[in-house]
Order: sequence, then structure tokens, then C-alpha cells
Amino acid sequence: MKNNRIKTILKISLPLLVLGIAVAGWGFYYFVQKPNTTVKDNGIIYIRKGDSFETVMQALLSKRYIKNEYTLRQVARLKQYPRLVKAGRYRIQDGMSNNQLVNMLRAGNQEAVPFTFNNIRTLPDFARTANRQLGIDSAAFMSLVKDTLFLDSLGFTPATFIAMFIPNTYQIYWNTSLPAFIKRMHAEYRRFWTPERLEKAGKAGFTPIEISTIASIVEEETTVSAEYPVIAGVYINRLRKGWKMEACPTLKFALGDFTIQRVLDRHKQVESPYNTYKYAGLPPGPVRMPSPRAIDAVLDYQHHDYMFFCAKSDFSGTHHFSRTLREHNRHAREYHRALDRMRIY
Repeated sequence: MKNNRIKTILKISLPLLVLGIAVAGWGFYYFVQKPNTTVKDNGIIYIRKGDSFETVMQALLSKRYIKNEYTLRQVARLKQYPRLVKAGRYRIQDGMSNNQLVNMLRAGNQEAVPFTFNNIRTLPDFARTANRQLGIDSAAFMSLVKDTLFLDSLGFTPATFIAMFIPNTYQIYWNTSLPAFIKRMHAEYRRFWTPERLEKAGKAGFTPIEISTIASIVEEETTVSAEYPVIAGVYINRLRKGWKMEACPTLKFALGDFTIQRVLDRHKQVESPYNTYKYAGLPPGPVRMPSPRAIDAVLDYQHHDYMFFCAKSDFSGTHHFSRTLREHNRHAREYHRALDRMRIY
């Protein structure tokens, strides 16, 4: 009788147990493992510092990334995500489960931003670029530019700080703090200045910052990169002979006007340490953020005996290079006549 009773209980219990396990398994899959995202764009959402769980949910729902809001909320609460919200730039993948999504957000596994900058003239321009791409506080950045003690700790001055930023594309997290951003850029600067580059700078008789300063002037002089090493050679020849550089880009920088097409005598009278028509030697710092190509062109400057160069009158962007002032003046008169014909005064 006892055995029969046990058999009867088992006959009734086993199906119920199996059913219970099946229901639990289905519930686990439905809430936790079932794909619950639909993404038809890049899937990027931004979570800012101080954002709440509700803010995150609204960001997900407003983009229609979530199929079942209720199950996501239950899993998020089960995993205590509402009190573990982390700021960042996250990429939501199509077909993610609630478990995958919550784990990513809770752990702060954000996607880095390809931070790209080039053709930058001034630090305010750079600050705006960093703000636009990474959310860096541009006002705080510009305040840092005036902090001479901090800049000195990095080996720079307010005039040379722009040389620390080497144009390229870097993978940086969107919510990186300003101190962490500066630390990263300084590390990239040190990485750029390899032993080989440092050796070339030393052989030329210049520091890395001085090389960057020359490169910035060279890059402003022409859009034809093939001429970079030749123009660099001209300026290095002048510096070694103790001549004034007489570089037009330094006047434009001093005047704060890069649109000047024709440098006149009145421009040359501006009182500024950047006026290389008045003062010999290099200006206090770069007149723009030089590109790696321009820096390498100065390091590999062309050895020649040219002392002058003048833009060609066909406005091709290329230059005549001269050894004597007489030859240079002939090219200069030709160029000025072309400017007159174009009514560029």
C-alpha cells in the first residue's frame, strides 16, 4: 500500500515538477535571455553624469530600441542597475537580451570615441573640437591654458602648449575628465617624439618645440606639402646665419588675422614678439597646430643654399626659391604685379 501511495504521488508530482521547471525556464528566457532590442541606426546613446535610471529608460524608449519595457525594468531592478547608472557613450546592438544590455550599462562598458583633429589654428579652435567630440569643458580647458605652473610641469608655456597636441585620430572615452584628457594627450606627444625624431631634432640644433614652431610656419606658407622640406631649409638657413626669419605667417598670427592675402609694410610694424620682421630668432611658439607631416618635413629639411622664396604669379601655391636678394626681388615684383591684376591690395 505504501509503495502504491508513493507511486501515485510520483505520478502526480513529476509532471507538475517538469511543468514547473519548464515554466521557470520559459520565464527566465522571456525576461533575461530573449532578444529585446531593435536597432536600425548606429545604436549610440549618451548617459551624462547625474542621469537617473528613468533618464536612461527614456533615452532607450525614445529611439525605440526596446521591444518590451516591462521585462527590461524587472531585470534592471533585479540587477540593482537603478543605483549603478554610469555615464558614458554606449552602443546598443540589435538583438541584445535584457541581461546583456543591463550588464553592459551597469559595468560602464562604453564604446570609445574616434577623436579626430587636424588643421587646427588656435587652442580655442581645439577646445571647441574637444568639446564637440568628447564633451570636454572648453572653458575649463582654456583656463588650464593660463595655468603656468601646470603647463610648466608638462614642459610647456601658454605660447608653446599647442605643440603638445599631435593631430591624429585617438580612441578616447566620451566622458573622459579634463585632467585625464590632458594626461592622454601628453602621453601621445611623448610617444610621437621617438628617439629617432629626437635625434634628428638634436642634429638640426633644435628642441622638439622649436621644430614644431618652424613646422607651424612652414605649414602656413604653402598647401603644397612637397615644398615643406625646401621651405624649412630656407628658414633654418636664415636662423643659422642670424638673419630675421621675416615669415609672413607670424605677422598674421600677431595681428590675429589669417585672411590677409597681401602683407604690407604697415603689417610689419605690429609690436609683437611674433613679428619676425622686427625680431630675430624664432617666435615664442607655434603659429598653428603643426601636422605630423610638417614636423617630419622640418626634421628631414632639405639641405640647400636658398635664402629666399616667393609665391609664383600663377597662384598655383608653389614657390620660386632664390639664393640672392636680386633674384628674389625679380620674382617678388612679378608676384606683386599679379596681385595688382587680381585687385588684391
